[in-house]
Amino acid sequence: MILASAFMFACMAPSVRCFAQPEPHRTQNVIVVMIDGMRWQEVFRGADPALLKTVGPDTLDGGKERAALAERNYGRTTPAESRAVLMPFLWQTVAVHGQLFGNRDLGSDSHVTNGFDFSYPGYNETLTGSGDPRINSNDNVPNPNVTFFEWLNQKPEFHGRVAAFGAWENFDSIFNKSRSGIVVNSSYDPFTAMPMTPELTLLNKLKQQGVHVWPDEIFDPPMFYTALEYVKYAKPRVLFIGLGETDDWAHAGSYAEYLNAAHHSDSMIGELWQQIQSMPEYKDKTTLVVLPDHGRGEGKKWTTHGQQTPESAQTWMAWIGPDTAALGERKQGTVVTESQVAATMTALLGEDYHAAVPASGVPIADVLPK
Repeated sequence: MILASAFMFACMAPSVRCFAQPEPHRTQNVIVVMIDGMRWQEVFRGADPALLKTVGPDTLDGGKERAALAERNYGRTTPAESRAVLMPFLWQTVAVHGQLFGNRDLGSDSHVTNGFDFSYPGYNETLTGSGDPRINSNDNVPNPNVTFFEWLNQKPEFHGRVAAFGAWENFDSIFNKSRSGIVVNSSYDPFTAMPMTPELTLLNKLKQQGVHVWPDEIFDPPMFYTALEYVKYAKPRVLFIGLGETDDWAHAGSYAEYLNAAHHSDSMIGELWQQIQSMPEYKDKTTLVVLPDHGRGEGKKWTTHGQQTPESAQTWMAWIGPDTAALGERKQGTVVTESQVAATMTALLGEDYHAAVPASGVPIADVLPK
């Protein structure tokens, strides 16, 4: 008490300038999970009652039955009740201990800035810090830009501790696997970058022998559990997981399967969080961000996105970690963009990506140590 009083007295002297020291960052690991094409509307409002009652252009058999089941599973009296059963990890854990941006009903704005509002441009913006007019299609071509994953992997303290797993085959190109040198595993490719375990052997078989509904994208679970096996084995400091079923089922016109995919995504993310909190290398040392690569249209246009659908630029973000204040669901105030994720994640690790790549968005101050 005497020392504190002396410090305060000294700071009051005209010739003395005193500054509060920023808190040191506690984050030693970062994880980015992206849920492809997941709308902010379902995240914050839950299942849309009108879409639940409309089978729509569902191209799958049993559309009416699946819609009825989805209504029983996710339909509730209020949006708050519906969103809580749709994405329980997000609302029971992240909303309590972290921050959620993007609820436009409360004046919170999260969006992409690349101008195209579909997948490859969205991933590129998020992972490199800015949009690129050259990335104007979903063609599976190597990314000319360096992601912050590749940037970190060039540093001795992170080299060989960076990995990316994704359901979409284009992630090999988005992370420029051949150039970057980081561990990347996507779609149906077997994973061989660690010793074989019974679990990994089974997952590789499922990738090859399971149903291939989409030629360029595997169902999320085999990919996710492959990533989880790698987390247990290699304990990467920088990890990406790209979940894709939400976007695929939306394009197929199945609102029921889109909701199921969102619910399963939330469950897998919760399982990942529980796993890392059980490991001393990660517990209370890891920041997680969850977000989509783009949004989708409103009403009957919910299946679509792109430049002709302005609402598809609207996104959301969920942050949780030891350096992020527990402010919950954000209202008004801070506008965030996907171009800020790269600088924010690296800042949490004590690195200044924005200084190295000035075209990138600035870090989101609200989720950093004060």
